[in-house]
Amino acid sequence: MDNSILMYSSHNCGYCDLAKKLLNEKGIQFKEINIQVETEKRDEMLQKSNGRRTVPQIFYKDLHIGGYQELKKLDLSGKLDSILDG
Repeated sequence: MDNSILMYSSHNCGYCDLAKKLLNEKGIQFKEINIQVETEKRDEMLQKSNGRRTVPQIFYKDLHIGGYQELKKLDLSGKLDSILDG
């Protein structure tokens, strides 16, 4: 799989850690942007996520997956694999 998953994260974020763990366990590569390190990317995240301020914000190509809970739901339902394979 290519690096089509983009995750905006921050320091000391339990849900970010859980999302990274889930992606790593599935062998899914992703690009991480820490908005506390790359502060200029915060506005980009807000625009792409329709104003959502919480992290993580996870995207697959142009599809906004949401946060960890949405990612986990997609995984449990089997839809995450079909999205990534599609």
